Amino acid sequence: MKRFALIPTCPWLLFTVLACLVMPEASVAQTDEIQVYDAEIAEQGVINLMIHTNFTPQGRRTPVFPGAIIANHSVNGAAEWAFGVRPWFEQGLYLPVYSLDSANHGASINGFKIRELFVRPHAHDHKVFYGFNFEFSINALYWESKRITSELRPIAGVHLHHWDFIYNPIMDTDYRGGLKGFEFNPAGRAAYNFSEKWAVAMEEYDGFGRLDSVVPRSQQLHETWVVMDRNGGFLNVETGFGIGWSGGGDKLTLKLMLSRDLNLHPH
Repeated sequence: MKRFALIPTCPWLLFTVLACLVMPEASVAQTDEIQVYDAEIAEQGVINLMIHTNFTPQGRRTPVFPGAIIANHSVNGAAEWAFGVRPWFEQGLYLPVYSLDSANHGASINGFKIRELFVRPHAHDHKVFYGFNFEFSINALYWESKRITSELRPIAGVHLHHWDFIYNPIMDTDYRGGLKGFEFNPAGRAAYNFSEKWAVAMEEYDGFGRLDSVVPRSQQLHETWVVMDRNGGFLNVETGFGIGWSGGGDKLTLKLMLSRDLNLHPH
């Protein structure tokens, strides 16, 4: 199951500039997964397991809210279980969401998430693909400032020969403030596929504020990532590094994602 995708400078700059012009700004906490969804899901009847691991060797040294996990030197991740229910629907469960090490909390269980992912079936076969992801999270209060949060993630993209261009205009909520309380945390990617197995990509992750407020520009999140993917064989692998170029981002973060279908021959 492929979920990963060098960003051409002009399209990515366009995404970033447009977002900065129309949206407010924000500070973003730690995260268990760092990826852009490409609308590809597990085949019907297949269980897939993906292990997310993120290490921040140079990160923020103060918590983003009182008691929060400190990003600097932290290791965070999740075990993501996915089941292909229909060609257009995948059920997911992140259990556990965890930290292996952090300066102020050590090893910890940070909560769990339920995910519902709806997509255009067989997205890899279409020039234009799309989908929508919904997540419902139960959090430890050192992971998020609220016990219950959710993510709404539209997915849009195109396959152009060897190139993939994908955008996820993500909206997060802690169920306060109605629609104006949503936070805009978009992500996007462009990838060049050398073959069906190998791809190199650049990704952009941004954090802007609630729709009803603006925070100082120095606190917004902007991180640019270089990643490499290998799909096929015993494991699908994505690895890369991200550079934060704003006060709300971490200076350097590394990620590794390993995934495999657990029942390769369900029928």
